[in-house]
Amino acid sequence: MTEVIESRMAVIDAVLDRLLDGLLGLGRLLSPLCSLFVLLQLSALVVLLLLSLRVVCLLWSHAQFTRRLRCFSKPPTQNWLMGHLGEMRSTEEGLQAVDQLVRTYSHSCSWFLGPFYSLVRLFHPDYIKPLLLAPASITVKDELFYGFLRPWLGQSLLLSNGEDWSRRRRLLTPAFHFDILKNYVKIFNHSSDIMHSKWRRLVAEGESRQDMFNHISLMTLDSLLRCTFSYNSNCQESSSEYIAAIFELSTLVIERRGRILHHWDCLYWRSPEGQRFKQACSVVHGFTRTVVQERRAQLLHRGEPESHTDTTGGEEKKKKRVADFIDLLLLSKDEDGHGLTDEEIKAEADTFMFGGHDTTASGISWVLYNLSQHQDYQDRCRAEVNDLLQDRKTDDLDWEDLSSLPFTTMCIKESLRLHSPVSAVTRRYTKDMTVPGGRVIPQGSICLVSIYGTHHNPEIWPDPDVYNPMRFDPENSKDRSSHAFIPFSSGPRNCIGQKFAMAELRVVVALTLRRFRLTPGGVEVRRLPQLVLRAEGGLWLTLETLDAPQD
Repeated sequence: MTEVIESRMAVIDAVLDRLLDGLLGLGRLLSPLCSLFVLLQLSALVVLLLLSLRVVCLLWSHAQFTRRLRCFSKPPTQNWLMGHLGEMRSTEEGLQAVDQLVRTYSHSCSWFLGPFYSLVRLFHPDYIKPLLLAPASITVKDELFYGFLRPWLGQSLLLSNGEDWSRRRRLLTPAFHFDILKNYVKIFNHSSDIMHSKWRRLVAEGESRQDMFNHISLMTLDSLLRCTFSYNSNCQESSSEYIAAIFELSTLVIERRGRILHHWDCLYWRSPEGQRFKQACSVVHGFTRTVVQERRAQLLHRGEPESHTDTTGGEEKKKKRVADFIDLLLLSKDEDGHGLTDEEIKAEADTFMFGGHDTTASGISWVLYNLSQHQDYQDRCRAEVNDLLQDRKTDDLDWEDLSSLPFTTMCIKESLRLHSPVSAVTRRYTKDMTVPGGRVIPQGSICLVSIYGTHHNPEIWPDPDVYNPMRFDPENSKDRSSHAFIPFSSGPRNCIGQKFAMAELRVVVALTLRRFRLTPGGVEVRRLPQLVLRAEGGLWLTLETLDAPQD
């Protein structure tokens, strides 16, 4: 029933879009001729009829979901029709409302965004586990939260479904193997060095109070451009059209999500915001497409880079350039010997840039914020890093060093719990899904898995608003649910880049604490959940330069 209603609504939307185009075209040619006036009247009647049909379909679908979701508690609504529309806010107060929701309903509740969208919000490990572990073959990324990214990211791993997703996952997985990630640690060191040099200069000039998000976002973009394209953008010191376009796209996606009329493509692409989105997409796609085409030509002429060179006679050819993300995608083959097309590689590279810089920047920024609030933990992390690096000629961390930072890693994980970069993930399923208590989520409903709500659920995390790294001491973690801590989601559709992200987090946090003491910036911090968790007006901390430890 749900699929039939949705397919009919899609047909109605397509017809409406074409009719609007036709009406606009006729409007330009409008003349006093009566025949044109009559034609316009008839067209208007058809549009009105189709709109009426769409409203009927919406109301019928809304009534069906309302009936089938009665097994879930339903928070108070404005009225039957509007439901909870406007109550899900991307503000500090919105997060506090989630806290209240979790305390009241414990594990889940239904949620209705007017007659347009029917959701089930889940915030308990026992309820989210069967959903996140469901086979990828029945799991679908819904269009409400992810569809706005499609013109930017294409049919990438993040947005694809079914067999297309499975094939892409198989082809991309080798790009995140440990042996590949080891090469990236050098880049993390280098990008951190550039940021820290800038910080030292600013502190020397008397500007010790800085917005962490501003600096760290540029640093993670810098490292990603090097890891993805082997491209030195110098973006930490100077602006570029490509970087500006990425920031523009992220902002526009957030704005569109909050405007219900802009959910309709035929209205959005005619708006000034839609035109700006197209222009920014053109810049980003043009850059990525050029790099992919040039790199494919280079591989044809020069052969495979170092990471794909076999060891012959005990010696590996060291003169070749180390493979980056684009190289690995160009060289990947499926079981039938088929690789990714240039357009597929472009989509994955754009997704890696989108998913890799903002989330990691958010994670790093909040770790530093939390440690600035707890000097005892900060000092203990710093001592751990200094002990590791003593007697070394440089501060550079190696891949093997990352496992020798247990307390720093505990502090990072507790920050990812308390301030999860991504507040929620959404899924839809092609069959009814059963959760504890015999409750059934009907096919087609949007399942909003609240990472924030799960991480702040007092049934799972006592004193959930307290920053306490000892929660992640192995002794304290052994009896905890596997889905109590899910900053990178879980199951077959978890974040493929989570080991990349954790490696960068460890390197940047460790080197920052070795070189700087961080204290609060003297302003109230109000959380701002957008595509990632930010802070209103920036996340300001005060930097104090530290001398290198003496042997």
